[in-house]
Amino acid sequence: MNFIYIIILKIQAIFINSIKTATIKTAVKRGLKKGNNLYVEGIPNFGSEPFLVEIGDDVTLAEGVSFINHGGDARVTKRIEKYKDGRNFGRIKIGDNTFIGKGSILMPGVSIGSNCIIGSLSIVSNSIPNNSIYAGIPAKFICTIEQYGDKLLANNVLYPRELEK
Repeated sequence: MNFIYIIILKIQAIFINSIKTATIKTAVKRGLKKGNNLYVEGIPNFGSEPFLVEIGDDVTLAEGVSFINHGGDARVTKRIEKYKDGRNFGRIKIGDNTFIGKGSILMPGVSIGSNCIIGSLSIVSNSIPNNSIYAGIPAKFICTIEQYGDKLLANNVLYPRELEK
């Protein structure tokens, strides 16, 4: 029975990976700009206008990250004569060497700098400077990347590096 379970898990992983690959390729064909070494866990949601998304080099998107590159709210306001030309569109840009945590939502018009970490389940509604860590709803400043790195070193558990493989 364990053998069947392992086979089912392998088939599931192949299926999810195929959907992820197709989603990224389709988004690129629709204008997504992505740098080198993009790592995506799970199936990304680049929004209905992937041409409004730009991702730098060495970026990691954890599972369930969503890009909201326009607001559907204009469906209401465009029916009111005074507001018919109002739109809520915005480019979303992610710098190099940045991690976006699981389930995070990136709102229209935000830029996330290089060397940043966005905590899981965050809603990023304002731009974030380089070398910083933000988390929460809405995402708020937690610390600098240097402060976080120092904390990691201070709490480091030493073990043989070959175990990382």
